[in-house]
Amino acid sequence: MTKELYVQVSGFKLFSKLIGKKNSKPTVVMDAGYGDYSKAWDSVIGDLSEITEVLVYDRAGLGKSEKSPNRRTSREMVKELKELLSSLDIKPPYLFVGHSFGGVNVSVYAHEYPDEVAGLVLVDSTPVDYRERFLPAMPKDFQEAYRKQFVREGNYEEFMESLGQLKEYKKTLSIPVTVLAAGNKDYYSEASQELWNDMQKELALISSKGEFVLAKNSAHYIQRDEPLVVVRAVEKVLELVCSNEKFETIRTMNP
Repeated sequence: MTKELYVQVSGFKLFSKLIGKKNSKPTVVMDAGYGDYSKAWDSVIGDLSEITEVLVYDRAGLGKSEKSPNRRTSREMVKELKELLSSLDIKPPYLFVGHSFGGVNVSVYAHEYPDEVAGLVLVDSTPVDYRERFLPAMPKDFQEAYRKQFVREGNYEEFMESLGQLKEYKKTLSIPVTVLAAGNKDYYSEASQELWNDMQKELALISSKGEFVLAKNSAHYIQRDEPLVVVRAVEKVLELVCSNEKFETIRTMNP
């Protein structure tokens, strides 16, 4: 079952798509990377919707969604996503899957609303210290191209502000978090790939139940290069979540 919906959120409309049938498991909510939208998940939606209900959406100003008057930082996007979920009457807890910048957004959501998030799968997510630690290790032309890409939603400063917002949270999460790292990144030297892997391992420390998985044959879009790696990660987190007493309590409170 697939539903395509345009949902009114704070004076503008967001495009969303619900796939699959709601069951006793959390709804999987997927957030794409910077400048990307719901179609980024097409390679995994079919398999995931066989397991539980899946929501994909286009952030404001992308895909089929209208523009937002709000600043394009993670906290603003998280507020818009929360309003979208409420308008669609999708009850928590959720399992969030975030790719690249989407991983920053869903991590912010988990810190802002910990009682609503059952687990996270971070797909080659952007580390909070990307500018300070990783960019300087790359060639000058890579650094220049990276900065010039920020024209599709928000600017470079807003993107870096989002990383700063995530960095502010000091409390360690206590939910299952799986970090998927791309092990075959385009244009990366052996040294920069190793640094990237190390920084992704550190991302797993966001939770006391964090796990690191290296997708050895994937570039940045793991969901396209090795879709089953993403599907299995979601399946595993769902299994962990559904065996958790806290999940049963929240599900009872939000039937």
